[in-house]
Amino acid sequence: MVQHLTKETFLTKIFNYEKYKEWKYEGSKPCLIDFYADWCGPCKLVTPVIEKLAADYEDKLDVFKVDTEAEVELSSAFGIRSIPSFLFIPVQGEPRMALGALPRETFVKALKDVLGVEK
Repeated sequence: MVQHLTKETFLTKIFNYEKYKEWKYEGSKPCLIDFYADWCGPCKLVTPVIEKLAADYEDKLDVFKVDTEAEVELSSAFGIRSIPSFLFIPVQGEPRMALGALPRETFVKALKDVLGVEK
């Protein structure tokens, strides 16, 4: 299931950037965060892909969405300038960003290569 994040839930579930300078992931499973806006055509195209990935990898991966219009501060904290943007966060190590409406195969490859998650 895809969960929506606000700044407050982001600070507790993902990373408290107000408290820490160095990256410290708060989650127990790798995660994928979709930065989107309701008016964005490419965001709408990729939404079914994200929802299917969330269902397919439910026990191995957390999937979140951040509405860049509602969460301006959170979006700017990650330098989001174009949408959709995707943040791949492994349990250990640094997160990686990908931009654009990616095809499912690219997501599956990134989940394996970046997050170490396979179906």
